[in-house]
Amino acid sequence: MKRCILAGVAALLIAGNLITSAPPASAGCQYGGSVLKKCDGPVQPDGTWQRCTEFTHLIYSGASSFLVPERRCDQVGPGQPLGDPPTHIDD
Repeated sequence: MKRCILAGVAALLIAGNLITSAPPASAGCQYGGSVLKKCDGPVQPDGTWQRCTEFTHLIYSGASSFLVPERRCDQVGPGQPLGDPPTHIDD
């Protein structure tokens, strides 16, 4: 019984170490400002990447109103329109 518990603990430690030592993805996000967030996807071989911006849109409904989140994704990079920031967002 003790061997099974020790083996289980060892397996959990090894799995946790593999997860924490994994390399980070080459993409990042910025939060706040005039939008909810801006996130960049990985840089492609041609030097471009996809930037997704999330913002809110005000919807009027009778006597009340509410905010609906919206998302827009564009291709940016060399030869493409650059946004703010003009470089890739990295974590």
